[in-house]
Amino acid sequence: MKKRNALIGAVLVIGFGLLAVTDRVLQQRVEAQGGGTVRAPRFEVDPFWPKPLPNHWILGSAIGVWVDERDHVWIIHRSSATLDNNEKALELTAAECCAGAPPVLEFDPAGNLVQSWGGPGQGYEWPNSNHGIFLDHKGNVWIGGNGRGPQSARGTVGGEDETLDTGKKKGSARVDPFADNMVLKFTQEGKFLMQIGKPRQSKGSNDTENLRLPAKTFVDAQTNELYVADGYGNHRVIVYDAETGKYKRHWGAYGKVPSDDPMPAYSPTAPPDQQFRNPVHCVVMSVDRLLYVCDRQNDRVQVFKPDGTFVKEMYYAKETLGSGSAWDLALSKDPQQKYMYLADGENDRVHIIERQSMEMLTTFGEGGRQPGMFYGVHSIAVDAKGNIYTTETYRGQRLQKFTYKGLAPVAAKDQGTLWPKK
Repeated sequence: MKKRNALIGAVLVIGFGLLAVTDRVLQQRVEAQGGGTVRAPRFEVDPFWPKPLPNHWILGSAIGVWVDERDHVWIIHRSSATLDNNEKALELTAAECCAGAPPVLEFDPAGNLVQSWGGPGQGYEWPNSNHGIFLDHKGNVWIGGNGRGPQSARGTVGGEDETLDTGKKKGSARVDPFADNMVLKFTQEGKFLMQIGKPRQSKGSNDTENLRLPAKTFVDAQTNELYVADGYGNHRVIVYDAETGKYKRHWGAYGKVPSDDPMPAYSPTAPPDQQFRNPVHCVVMSVDRLLYVCDRQNDRVQVFKPDGTFVKEMYYAKETLGSGSAWDLALSKDPQQKYMYLADGENDRVHIIERQSMEMLTTFGEGGRQPGMFYGVHSIAVDAKGNIYTTETYRGQRLQKFTYKGLAPVAAKDQGTLWPKK
C-alpha cells in the first residue's frame, strides 16, 4: 500500500511539474505578443461563396488554389476523372445533371465564374493528374501534375494514387514509369507558353532536366526564378529560370543533396528524417525572402534561404501518420506576413501559425461535409483582404471561402467549425 501511495505521489509531482512548464510556455507566448492574451486572426465560413457553376458543372478533386493581384480566385481540379461512378454515368445520360467542369476555373471576388479552360492541346502534354496552380507577377499560370499513367504500379498512399515505385530493376536500365514529369506555363487565357520536363524521362532526384510528379510551384518576382516542390516522385526543391526554363539549382531536406534511397515508415518518435518524404507538397516565399517547404508525410515545414541554405524547421501534429499534416501553406497579407496558415488534409483543419516563431496558435475546421468543415483540405490561399480560400481533394471536391474578421483572443486550441455568428 505504501509503495502504491508513493507511486501515486510521484505521478502527481510529475504531472504538476508538466503543468507548470506548460503554463510558463503559454505565458512566454502571451508576453511575446505584448498583451494579456494570445491573439490570432479570426474567420467565418461564407456558405454562399462561390456562386453555382453554369452548365450543370460540378467539381472533381480540387487540387490547387491561388489568388491573383485582382483578388480573383483560381483553382484547378481533376474534373470528370475523379467524379463518382454514378456522376460519370450522369454525364452520359442526364440532360439536366451533371458534367465535370473544365480543369482551370477563375472566380471574381463576388464568387462569379469569370472563365474556364484547360486540358490536352497542341505543343504540350497536359498532366494525367493535374496538381497545383500558381499565378506569377507577370500574370502567367503555372500547373504541375502527379499522374502516373497506365504503365505505373498503383498505390493508395494518401488516397491520391501516390505510388512511390521508382521503376528501378536490378541489373537493368532504369525505365521511369511516371507520366507527369513536367510543369506547364500558360497565359491567363489558356495559351500555352512553356513546358519544363518530359513524361517518363526522369532519372530521379538529381536529374536537372526533368521533374517527377511536381506538386506545387512559386515564382520569385525579384529574380524571376521558378521554385518547384518536386514532389510525389522526387525528394527535392528545384529552381529554374521562369522565362527560359534553364536549370539553376536544387536541394533536399536540410539543404542536402537529395537521395531516392528507400526510407522506413514514418515514426513520430524516430530522429528527424534527413531526406524529404514523398510528397514534397508545397513551396512558398515570404516577403523577407525565406522559402517555406511542406514535407507532408514528415509532418513538418522546413525553411530555407533562396540558395538552399537550411534555416529552421517545425513539426505540426507530429503524431499524424497516413498522409501527414503539412499539405499546403499560405501567408497573411499584412506587410510583415505575421501569420501563416497550414492546410492539414489528414486531420481536416487549418493551423494558424505565428510565422517568426513558427508556433501554432490555434486551428479551425473539422471533418465533415457541411460548410466550414473539411474532407481532405488540400490547398490554401489568401486574398488582399485576408480572406482564406481552401480546396478539397478525395470526395470533398469543393472550394470554400473563410472571411477574415480581424484579430481576436485565442479561446481554444481547436476551434472546430467556424459558422457565421448571428
